[in-house]
Amino acid sequence: MNTFLKNCNISKYNEVPRYGQILFENGQFTHNYKAIIVIFRLGMKSYMSSFCIVLLFSILSGQEDVDHNVKKLKVGDIAPNWSIKSESSKFEFLKNWTVKRNRQLRNPSKQSERHVVLFTFFATWCPPCVNQLEPLELVYQKYKDNKIKFFIIDGTEHHRKTWDEPWVQDAPKTRQFLIDNKINIPFLEDKGVTGKKYGIQGIPTIFVIDKFGIIQLIRVGYTKEEEDLVSDLSEIIDKLLLDK
Repeated sequence: MNTFLKNCNISKYNEVPRYGQILFENGQFTHNYKAIIVIFRLGMKSYMSSFCIVLLFSILSGQEDVDHNVKKLKVGDIAPNWSIKSESSKFEFLKNWTVKRNRQLRNPSKQSERHVVLFTFFATWCPPCVNQLEPLELVYQKYKDNKIKFFIIDGTEHHRKTWDEPWVQDAPKTRQFLIDNKINIPFLEDKGVTGKKYGIQGIPTIFVIDKFGIIQLIRVGYTKEEEDLVSDLSEIIDKLLLDK
């Protein structure tokens, strides 16, 4: 799991405060914004050999191109619908699994049971995203036979096509990366559309949607030392699975 991090000389990434880890411009910002990531490698003899602090500064060159129509989502909102290509080149639809009350699922003749849906916005170049995979896989294995669907919404290839930074260009291909790290959660290849629709400004970001299309959890960032992701997600999943 940490091979890519070691190759990037990020040996103590989890020391970074939760909300200062990785932020990014996933379609919400236009070309008038530039994301600058500054990595400081510091030697500390008495505490640790080295660690990295990753900061992102969004440099504003004008307000006229900001998309003010992107709604900031919050818990209790209806989750925006999405359709995203899967690794098998077929499209996955949120409406296959959850919709508003008194609405039918997208294809009830084939799939008529409502499910909880958990998805995380992810990229292989993002160390907190990578670190989050292990506990997410534990949650997936715990609940995969229940009425809940898990997805990794991956932006790696979209970022590779739109960003020139070497840490994006050199990032591992998602499919092989997940195989190598024994991650079984299905991944979907977002082209920035879903990230924009959900107003994503930082990854990883987890959304948990109940059986009636309502957002029940939004969780931004991940710091292994400060979080018990398995317990936190299990608590809300157990509650939502009881809904009829």
